[in-house]
Amino acid sequence: MSYYAYVLYSPDFNRFYKGSCENLSERLKQHNHGHTKSTKPYIPWKLAYYEEFENRIDALKREKYFKTAAGRRFLQNKILP
Repeated sequence: MSYYAYVLYSPDFNRFYKGSCENLSERLKQHNHGHTKSTKPYIPWKLAYYEEFENRIDALKREKYFKTAAGRRFLQNKILP
């Protein structure tokens, strides 16, 4: 079983969202169908970046890292070059 840390991008609002999950395609559908309160106002979302992990704890740690200043710089270099 795989777990994911991911970054979504809302092109209409120039906004990023960082999260983690077990089923990435299903989670993206949930975000785009308005099932997540924090992302609902910024639909549609596109998958901008993700990393795969063997366990939930590592995926959660990576999600937490993405939300730090260093993590944002890392993502900026990965997503925007």
